[in-house]
Amino acid sequence: MPGFKLQYKKMSLEELIILSQQDDFKALEELIRREQKNIFAAFSYLTNKRENISDLTQEALLRIAKNIKKLKSPKSFKSWVNTIITNLFYDELRKSGKDIETVSMDEAICQNTGINLSKIIPDKKCKPAEKCISNELEKIIKEAIQNLPYHFRIAIVLRELQGLSYEEIAKATHSSIGTVKSRIARARCKLQDGLKAYI
Repeated sequence: MPGFKLQYKKMSLEELIILSQQDDFKALEELIRREQKNIFAAFSYLTNKRENISDLTQEALLRIAKNIKKLKSPKSFKSWVNTIITNLFYDELRKSGKDIETVSMDEAICQNTGINLSKIIPDKKCKPAEKCISNELEKIIKEAIQNLPYHFRIAIVLRELQGLSYEEIAKATHSSIGTVKSRIARARCKLQDGLKAYI
């Protein structure tokens, strides 16, 4: 039986998705296992309430399991999962009574937006001494992202941490590509100001 489980661990994401859509429970279990950390990480940058992060992660995984058959193409899985993350995050904001604020498009855009979060997010394989520094830096970056307005926050997390294209982010957030680019540019600018002392 262990060899049977190993067989699923060796499968590509695409193979797991196709088998999950054919009611293969073991494939779905492996798919959920693989996605869990990534979804948890996304929510941990979007909200600072630990119980919310766990609840939102569980709900996202449940939605993936329940709706996997509705996914038309395995190639759009990443984009589809991030749409689920985005919708759950916005639902959570509405539930907590927070207005999802609209952002003025007339604000000046910061010119120096060379920040690349994927390069400063700590590497999980680093040595113990580096780990201490990187954990502290990760905490600072999380706080800086959590202090961004909601629209900026979701846009920068989907772009820098989840690796989505502008088109995919536009679809997930029901915005135009121009709006997405503007939000990401402003988010980077605000983060650069906030993280100047650390990077």
